[in-house]
Amino acid sequence: MPMSFNQAIIEEFRANAGRVGGPFSGGDLLLLTTTGARSGREHTVPLGYVRADGLLLVVASAAGAPDHPQWYRNLLARPVVRVELGPETFEAVAVPAEGDRRGRLFEAVVRVAPGYGDYQARTARLLPVVVLEHPGADAPGSGPREVANLADKLLEVHTWLRSQLRYVRAETEAHFAAGSTGSAGDGRPPGLGLQIRQHCLALCEGLTHHHTGEDGAIFPALARSHPQLRPTLDRLGEEHRAVGRIKAELVRLLAGLGTAEPERFRAELARLSAALEAHLAHEEAELLPVLADIPFPPRR
Repeated sequence: MPMSFNQAIIEEFRANAGRVGGPFSGGDLLLLTTTGARSGREHTVPLGYVRADGLLLVVASAAGAPDHPQWYRNLLARPVVRVELGPETFEAVAVPAEGDRRGRLFEAVVRVAPGYGDYQARTARLLPVVVLEHPGADAPGSGPREVANLADKLLEVHTWLRSQLRYVRAETEAHFAAGSTGSAGDGRPPGLGLQIRQHCLALCEGLTHHHTGEDGAIFPALARSHPQLRPTLDRLGEEHRAVGRIKAELVRLLAGLGTAEPERFRAELARLSAALEAHLAHEEAELLPVLADIPFPPRR
């Protein structure tokens, strides 16, 4: 079967550390991998990108088509994406800009790449401007760190989770404060914004992945090699289930984005925050000394 146009670009990109020829020669191109909203399968697309205001931006233009591209619908459901940029690969949280911020960023994009203005002129659809945020990049002490053992890897994951939680809390308070000053427009509590939603979904997705890995692989292996830890691992597993129940309630709240009850969301977020912070601290206190002796990645 002949290779598709996109697949040919993807293979050339990966074979040449991000450099491609033909119509994209010299252009700013990245590969974005999203997870299918329904299928759960990974999908990779080559996209042009723009850097503006210190941000990495992509536009869901679909060349001015009337409908959003599938990769955009995917990231609304599962915000954690993989970005390949030159020789670098990293995970990011995809957050569509809203309101005035979207307008400012789109203007910045068009100054660099005027073609996006032409695409917008072709459609009544407001072209989404998506910020690809490097998770934890703004967290204190969260610069690149060497991962030499499983303790380092655990701290890396926990730093990521804490960064998402901190962002959601701060953005939620700013959102409610805007509503209390009347900037929401009609005096009613504001609905939850896309920025809060995306980071909250990313936090929930990260928690699920992290706890599934621990419960299914790491904890059973530790219980076999360190039997004295079994009671501790059992307690941590119970904490996973408690955090999971609160997380499921948050996901249900987010399902009705436009009608979510802000005060209920605030209360659930406070409860999740307290439970998660306590769990992360407990897990680190109990496991880091043991995990420091286990190399990561595992040695063959």
